Amino acid sequence: MNMLDQFLWVIFPYLCIMVFILGHIYRYRYDQFHWTAKSSEFIEKKHLRLGSLMFHLGIMPVIAGHIAGLGIPKSWMEALGVNEHMYHFGAVYIGSLFGFLTLGGMLLLTARRLTIKNVRKLSSASDIIVNLLLLFIVIMGLFSTVVTNVVEPSFDYRSTISIWFRNLFILRPDAAFMIHVPFSFKIHIVAGFLIFALWPFTRLVHVWSVPLNYIGRSYILYRKNRKQG
Repeated sequence: MNMLDQFLWVIFPYLCIMVFILGHIYRYRYDQFHWTAKSSEFIEKKHLRLGSLMFHLGIMPVIAGHIAGLGIPKSWMEALGVNEHMYHFGAVYIGSLFGFLTLGGMLLLTARRLTIKNVRKLSSASDIIVNLLLLFIVIMGLFSTVVTNVVEPSFDYRSTISIWFRNLFILRPDAAFMIHVPFSFKIHIVAGFLIFALWPFTRLVHVWSVPLNYIGRSYILYRKNRKQG
């Protein structure tokens, strides 16, 4: 195990997590005015509506799959009755279905941002970087799921990547779990942590702006203005 392994699988993840947390705190305290996603809907709606719908419908199950695969130990899954065949079917086939849906949405959104002149002019450098990086992450995730799992069927990420990932959060990082992980998975993971480091400084912060106060807000009443006779 060399210094690069130690940096990539021990130092780099903690750096990204620290930047993610401190960056959000700083931006929330000192830059709330720009805590928003600049809308370009008034410029072009058709591709935005379809691409956004595809992306969000796909990314939610993909995130849930990542949480289950990385956060829940294999033994716990088996104790719940989810054997290797069932898990593999869900991860590869169902995961790929939603992965391709996410990819389709990202391709539409990225093409829209880069090819429609007025949308591109409204976009900042960080908007374009985030779009391209997210697209790259999705492509590498699909490649790892569809191609690498077929080429290297003996590889089990739940016995390597998942254990390494969980150990990060109990402050027991061990880069040894990542040494023999296929290259495509490594690229996917590094890019994933990088997007977390960039998150606080891009429009991605709007993800946390959920209007929960709308739930308890009083109804707005409209009354017809009747002219007095």
